[in-house]
Amino acid sequence: MTVINVHEAKTQLSRLLARVEAGEEIVIGRAGVPIAKIVPYQRRTEPRKPGRFAGRIHIAEDFDELPEDVQRAFDGLEP
Repeated sequence: MTVINVHEAKTQLSRLLARVEAGEEIVIGRAGVPIAKIVPYQRRTEPRKPGRFAGRIHIAEDFDELPEDVQRAFDGLEP
């Protein structure tokens, strides 16, 4: 694993991005210690499917109701 220092990464960003586009993973480090990795972006191959969590999430009946003391605090009034 080759670690590229931050200064070099800043001055060579365009070249590093070209290498990443070609499939390479770039590790950036400070004083030789890895701190970040630049990897190629991978687009989602299958379309998103809505309803994945249907039946597994419960929303309370009073979800949209704000307690009076909280509303008063938002209004800048004393509780």
